[in-house]
Parts: sequence; structure tokens; C-alpha cells
Amino acid sequence: MRNNRLAALPLVALLPLAGAAHAEEAPRALRFNQSGFEANGPKRAVLADPSAQPLDWTLLDAKGGVVLRGKTRVFGDDAASGEHVHQIDFSSFRRAGDGYRLKVGDAESRPFALRAKPDGKLTRASLSFFYQQRASIPIEARFVERPDLARPAGHAPDKATCFDKADERGQVWPGCGYTLDASRGWYDAGDHGKYVVNGGVSVWTLVNAYERAAVLKRKAALKAVGDGALALPERSNRVPDLLDEARYELAFLLSMQVPDGQTLQVPIGKQNPVDGKLPLTPVDASGMAHQKIADDQWTTIPTAPAEDKRPRYLYYPTTSATLNLAAVAAQAARVWKTIDPAFAARCLAAARRAYAAAVRNPEIYALGAFAGSGGYGDGNLTDEFYWAAAELYATTGEDAYAQALRASPLFLAGPTAGDRPTGDISWSSVGALGGVTLALAPNGLKPAEIAKLRANLLASADSHLADGQTQGYALPYAPKGYPWGSNASVLNRAIILGVAYDLTGKAAYRTGALDALDYVLGRNPLDRSYVSGFGPRAMRNPHHRFWAREANPAYPAPPSGVLSGGPNSTDMDDPIARDMKGQCHPQTCWTDDYRAFTQNEVAINWNAPLAWVSIFLDDTAR
Repeated sequence: MRNNRLAALPLVALLPLAGAAHAEEAPRALRFNQSGFEANGPKRAVLADPSAQPLDWTLLDAKGGVVLRGKTRVFGDDAASGEHVHQIDFSSFRRAGDGYRLKVGDAESRPFALRAKPDGKLTRASLSFFYQQRASIPIEARFVERPDLARPAGHAPDKATCFDKADERGQVWPGCGYTLDASRGWYDAGDHGKYVVNGGVSVWTLVNAYERAAVLKRKAALKAVGDGALALPERSNRVPDLLDEARYELAFLLSMQVPDGQTLQVPIGKQNPVDGKLPLTPVDASGMAHQKIADDQWTTIPTAPAEDKRPRYLYYPTTSATLNLAAVAAQAARVWKTIDPAFAARCLAAARRAYAAAVRNPEIYALGAFAGSGGYGDGNLTDEFYWAAAELYATTGEDAYAQALRASPLFLAGPTAGDRPTGDISWSSVGALGGVTLALAPNGLKPAEIAKLRANLLASADSHLADGQTQGYALPYAPKGYPWGSNASVLNRAIILGVAYDLTGKAAYRTGALDALDYVLGRNPLDRSYVSGFGPRAMRNPHHRFWAREANPAYPAPPSGVLSGGPNSTDMDDPIARDMKGQCHPQTCWTDDYRAFTQNEVAINWNAPLAWVSIFLDDTAR
């Protein structure tokens, strides 16, 4: 979740748009994955219809011939969508081809394809997002799908010293006596900030997708992300392209570590401002990680990275950022050990320093009221300590990290199962990442401990499948309200389902992961694909400072493969969402509008699970 970006919008952006969007295809009553289906896999659609009785449906081929018949399953009233829905399952039909259509009474679907084999398009497009979010280098036309997506380098170099001005409360921060070169890395979302906390969960997700394939010896997945598979400057360097992309962000994360011998004044503990000010305490900040590097004020939309002339600062180091660095640097040390031993050694040294610094300074929270960047404040760091210890233990096998693991209340828990569940994966809930690593990567935990951890992961996956049974649109997700970035929440559950499939081979877990992707790609009450370029009603107008054609035709529309944050019924604080409060059901609180930053922003921690799930589903397709 990011800060309110109303200040980022120029006055004209608060007025109704006139003629900014061209006509698009109308929504249909039959909803399904708009990118098509696996010929040999599950195939489900949802129909919004008031009938209380099952309805006859037919599957037509490209010539209009009936190839399959059946009856709908009446789900009934669905609270999340506000609709009365029927479900259609035509998985038994497996003939690959184009131009198929579903028909129920007068309702007829768009034509769709059944693919005999995965085409890899979503994997490549979702990973290209990260290249196009890179800072400090030009985005070259030869690596993107359209010439207008190329752009000059932004923030090259990206050097800054610590923030030493007044924040929004009027508190003047003391700054520091050094400057860091924080070049490279990915712009976090629709703005030009770069955040260690969100970078951590995003890097872990991408690197885990590779580590999963390597540990399980999944040749198809390794090929899909291998050297030369993606459009990157680093291709043909004998390193898997997915790791090249992740390393670009790791370079930024490593650069955010405080040099040795530095004493900084920071807020300690869960304090509230006193007369608008936070009491600051000097601490040995050596080895900690700065929370972020970002502008001092929000820039307007549109603003290409190279056009951003705002002053940039490092913002004070936090325990959460430091533990994110410790975790992903330890993960990288393990994965790069044979690929680049020198880089792996550098990562491990940084991870050790960061973990020691976090143990020394366990309660430095993100509390500052800084304009121009998201806060990523997190008041519970139990999960970050557990995650970092898990990654360091999996990499080193050292007893000190094992002791920290066993002392954690999250030890061996799954997201929704165990003595104290970790919670679903998000930037502020990372305990499950440690669990997935310990369940996958070879380590020295006792066999009984590994068995308990895996049982809790499977129990969590079972609860996700059970949630799917309660939803009209059959997605493995059943909150009362949809939060900011709900599409990523859905896909992060698909990761747990994917892990469960890898542990058991049980087809239901893979089907649940596919249900999550089907929802994101069109099986939802808005009949929307939330991924740009995938489907006839795909998202086109994200909240983004460069992909901003809706705001200014001189700027490009988004590339393919960009995931919208999705429906948000719980934090409706933007010019579009405010007018929807109380007027929309949870799954329908979304608008394809660049001003709707609570609903239609994009972010690295949202595209990362999209890529993981796409890689997994392609790899396990029959």
C-alpha cells in the first residue's frame, strides 16, 4: 500500500475526461480467461443469470457446429460480485483449436482458443515488465514490443544523501554525512521511488521461481527463463535471464546498506508523534538498509523517468528494510553460489551484516511522514525476522540461525495453518516466504520438522481450495472486502497452491492456481482481463507516470503483461474510487482509469506473483 497520490495529479486530472478513451467492446454475461484455455486442462466459465434452474449450454466450434453440451451448475447469489451466477465446466473437451464459443440461451461468448501447448507469452510479457521498470539505463526499442515504449535512462546516476529537510509534520531530520550511489533497480510502481521493502518480496518471488525449477529439475521452466529466453541486454551471458533481471534489483538493494561506522538518529519503538515530532535516538546503523530512495514530492502524471528533476533522498534505515535485504541477499548467495561465486560471497556478507544490524536494532519502524513516496510502514516484524533467519539457515546451515528459527512463533507455520499462521503473502507479511524456502531448499531441519512444515503448507492450500468453493467465480480467495492490490493477493495464494502441487502432485492444487489466474485474466464480474495486452477487454490505462497515454497522447500506452492492482473496496482514497464508496460490490470496485491509483496502479510486487504463477502453470501443463 502506498501513500495517497492525490498530490501527484494535476488539476486537469481531477476533471472528467472528455474523449480520452476510445470505444471498447462491451462486457459479456459469459466470463472466462480471455487469453484462452489449455486443451488438456481445466476449463471453466461463469454466467451471470437470474435463473434458479440449471440452463442448457453448448460448445460450438469455429464453423458453428456443436461439439459438447451440458447444463450449468447453479451457484446462486454471490456476495463478492453481487450477481446470481451459474458455473460451466467443459474440461472434458480437449480438442485444440481456435474460434470456439460457448452459448447459453441468448448469451454467446467471444471466440476463444484451446491451446495444445503453452505459448509462453504471458511469462515473457510479465517478466518484460521488470526490464521496463528499470532505473538508470535507457529502455531500448530492440527489447520492447513497440518503439514508443523505449525511453532515455532516468536517474542515471541515482545518488543521494539522507533526507535533511522538514517532513509533512514539520519535523526536521538530521541527515547523514555520506552519499550512496543507489543506481539501478526497478521503479517500484507508478512513481519513481525505489523501496527496499517491496523490492525484497519481489526479488524473492522471481528468484524462488528459478530455485523451484532448479531444485525440482523442471526442464521446461528452466528453459522458459534461461539464457536467451527473455528480451534483455544481458541475454547470451550464460546466466538464466530471470536471474539477470533479479540481479538488477539486487544491485540496488545491496547499495542501500549503511556503511560501517555510521551513527544515525532514528525513531525507536512504536511511538506516536509528540507535538507533531518523533523523538529520535542515535544508534549504530552500520549494516542497516535505508527504507527507500525517492523524490521529495510527488511528480505529476505524466512524467517520464528522465524528466524527473525533483531532489531525491535516502530515507532513514528501518528494521524491516534491513531484514528484507538480509533475506534476499542470503537467498541470492545460495542460488548464485555456482553461477557467480564472487557475487554469492558478496551477497552472503551483506546478508550477515544486515541480520546482525537488525538484531542490534530490532524496533526501528517506518514512521516518518514523507511526501513524494510510499511509506511501507509495518508494525509487526516477527515475520521479517523469521524469513531472514530461514534464508540464512537454508544457505549456511549455521546453528545460530536455526536457533532463531526455532524460537520464532512462526516456526513451521503455513499462511493459514499452524500454531500461529504467518498470514497470506504480501510485502508486509513475509513469514510464508521463509516456510516455502525451508520446504523446498535442502537444509538441516529435522525430518519431523520438515514434515510438519509441509503439512501446514498443504493445510493452507486446502483452505484456499475450500474458499474457492464459496465463491461464485471459483477463485481461491474469500475476504469480506477486497484490499489494495487484491489481484496480487489472489496470485500469492496461487503460489501456495503451486507449492502444494509440487509437494504432492495432486491435480486439485494446480487447478486452484489456474482458477486464480483465470480470475485475473477475465473470469470476473467485470468481464475484464486485468493484464494489459491479454484479452479483448484488457486493462489499458494504469496509474503510471510513463505509460500514461490516457493522460497525454504523447506518452505510450502500457506494454503487454502489466498487472493492475485490481478491485479495492477497503481503501478507496482517490478521485475515482471515492465516488464508488458504498456503490460497488467488492469484486466490482475497479475502474480502468489512470487517476484510480488505489485500484489501477501497477507494482513490482504484483507482477512478480503473476510471473511465478505463469511459469508454474506452463511448466506443469499436460
